Amino acid sequence: MGNSALRAHVETAQKTGVFQLKDRGLTEFPSDLQKLTSNLRTIDLSNNKIESLPPLLIGKFTLLKSLSLNNNKLNILPDELCNLKKLDTLSLNNNHLRELPSTFGQLSALKTLSLSGNQLGALPPQLCSLPHLDVVDLSKNQIRSIPDIVGELQVIELNLNQNQISQISVKISCCPRLKVLRLEENCLELSMLPQSILSDSQICLLAVEGNLFEIKKLRELEGYDKYMERFTATKKKFA
Repeated sequence: MGNSALRAHVETAQKTGVFQLKDRGLTEFPSDLQKLTSNLRTIDLSNNKIESLPPLLIGKFTLLKSLSLNNNKLNILPDELCNLKKLDTLSLNNNHLRELPSTFGQLSALKTLSLSGNQLGALPPQLCSLPHLDVVDLSKNQIRSIPDIVGELQVIELNLNQNQISQISVKISCCPRLKVLRLEENCLELSMLPQSILSDSQICLLAVEGNLFEIKKLRELEGYDKYMERFTATKKKFA
């Protein structure tokens, strides 16, 4: 991509606070953006070939609220990303990430996190330190089990579709705000699904199709009627 075209994008972004450059075959984060560290509220560099984020630059976007790098080649995130105290939306679907920085819990404003189609082998414990996190998409990863720490998650919606989950901690029923739990196309036996999800949680939408049991067997479990009460009440609310 020519320098003049990039300059035009930078000039526009200076006025609008939005820098969007998708489908351009970029292999690195544009260094020209260092002129805009105090302007930008939105950066979207999806559908490129970016392999890493420049540590010295990425943490300087003090006003940044939304960062999208879907469909790139990122395999690691720098700690400096976690300096973005105003970031509320982070979208990193379809990259090569195996883990999150240990400092990820410092993204205190984060509300929506999309990490679908990466190579995460476990539920990142750092997510439990994010008080305002509402929606997390961890679908299409390589997560095998959900540990006890899940009970500390503050999310309203958790998408774990298309992983390899065969075990779930009973603590998932303790999530104070969890309303929507998606577990479709995993490796769950019915005996491994904690019954307290049905009888004793806030969850009012449980999606479990495509596991190692028939849905009609789920309906026979103790507590299913309590779950259906919550499901129906929520449906009426939004009808």
